[in-house]
Amino acid sequence: MKISPLLKNDSGFTLVQAIFIVVVLALLGTAMMRLIGVQSSTSTFALQGARAYQAARSGLEWGAARAKTGDSCSGTMTVEDFTVTVTCSSQQFTEGPIGPYDVYRINAVATYASYGSPDFVSRRAEMKVGFP
Repeated sequence: MKISPLLKNDSGFTLVQAIFIVVVLALLGTAMMRLIGVQSSTSTFALQGARAYQAARSGLEWGAARAKTGDSCSGTMTVEDFTVTVTCSSQQFTEGPIGPYDVYRINAVATYASYGSPDFVSRRAEMKVGFP
């Protein structure tokens, strides 16, 4: 039986195709694993950001409650694992027949971990509140 001259040089070509396909599939698998890792860390950071925001809101409420009772509304507190730093300033206003009243500007910054670490999260919240 004679073999056509066109088919003589095709030996081993299927092996090259198989190796190429295996390499491409391995690269795709690696890329998919990285995407899965990025997606899970993104959702973790979103959750930590929401927790930091709620901790900052707690700091605002704490500062407003202290201001209403006449105590100093500045300070540092811990909410869960977050360090919340609260600062405030006040200003007196008088509007027509309404006697003087204080308006407090309260800032709260909630942080988790230290700046530069991979777990670092920080959120800031601000509010103004007035008491007659």
